[in-house]
Amino acid sequence: MTLAGALEAAEAAAPVESLDVVARMLKEHLGAASVSFLITDFTGSSVVRLGAADSVETGEPARRIPLRGTLYDDVIRSQQPQVEHRGESRLVRVVAPVTNRGDAIGLLELFLPEAPDGEVMREIGETAHALAYIVIANRSHTDVYQWGRRTKPLSLAAEIQHRLLPASLACEAAQFAVAGALEPADHVGGDTFDYVIDRDTVQLSVTDAMGHDVDAALLATLVVGALRRSRRAGADLAEQAHQADRAMRDHGRSGYVTGQLLRISLIDGKTEFVNAGHPWPLRMRDGEVQEIVPKVDLPFGLNTQASQADTYRVQTLDLRPGDRLVMLTDGMLERNAENLDLSDLIIRTRALHPREAARTLIKAIVDAGHGHLDDDATIMCLDWHGVHNSERDAAHGADLTDASQPSRTGRPTPRR
Repeated sequence: MTLAGALEAAEAAAPVESLDVVARMLKEHLGAASVSFLITDFTGSSVVRLGAADSVETGEPARRIPLRGTLYDDVIRSQQPQVEHRGESRLVRVVAPVTNRGDAIGLLELFLPEAPDGEVMREIGETAHALAYIVIANRSHTDVYQWGRRTKPLSLAAEIQHRLLPASLACEAAQFAVAGALEPADHVGGDTFDYVIDRDTVQLSVTDAMGHDVDAALLATLVVGALRRSRRAGADLAEQAHQADRAMRDHGRSGYVTGQLLRISLIDGKTEFVNAGHPWPLRMRDGEVQEIVPKVDLPFGLNTQASQADTYRVQTLDLRPGDRLVMLTDGMLERNAENLDLSDLIIRTRALHPREAARTLIKAIVDAGHGHLDDDATIMCLDWHGVHNSERDAAHGADLTDASQPSRTGRPTPRR
């Protein structure tokens, strides 16, 4: 039972059976009574045991297991395996996190005939790690993993909206940890968030399309597509904003989208952003939360003349090691949450991973609305750890740190 062996067996199986193959291998190797995989749902508030229904064609809904107060919740929050041995049972229960770069994909659960020793726990941990890669490699080939993450049917607008989100809702690197969470309104409002890590930058965006339902989802599709297209072509933030605005003016049918774009250098930590009519971000530093008040430009698509499309200003942002930055949409500020002190909640969740902090903040908004939202509630939570000295020293000799040198797009990079 090796990591390479598990990956090889999974690759040889059909995508829909890859997890079952590895579970059977582990069961036989450890003499377990049962081995199963549980996947987290879209909200991160529950898990679903895959295999509860024979296939997605059965029409049987996924059986939701709420996380709050369970061993599953402890494992996801701590990201540490847990062993439980109840006196009335002869079997020992082991639950291990299935996580990749901070994205809590699910859980591996085993029932063993005896308490595991250190070697067995190592094997369980390695298998759980392999399962994360197996899910990532196979989820684009089958709907089973999507089925498992849905505890209720999605509307057409929600389906479009979810396909606009990044494949992984959280990511960790040496310099940062980032996570996003989205709770759609009763009638989807067109919120999205996105992030990407390049060789020397991390880029984030949060957008909010006007309107509701499919119309809002289509506007969101336009602006996210334009941002990704220009970003992948190497454009800077000003050009990304320009392309998003142009796409909206050309195809948005008089609609508009607010947005905030953020770009952080992984070489020197310099941070720049564009605000297109979007709610201001919040920054927690040394236990205090401050609202960042940037210059605000018009939302994408609100310009009526092409000559006004180059007005997006790239601004600098003071981001220091230890800071937590929170980017949100106006659904986090809706009237039902007027009595909710968002700054205080950010402070009280400062010890949590950005993944758990984002989910806690979203849940507070949902609870304030008694389970119903008038507008989508979306949040991105970024913890900035800073750039290590060795990375800065190595970068000093590289041309890309010289602001007078051409950027990858061939244009001079201005000093800021």
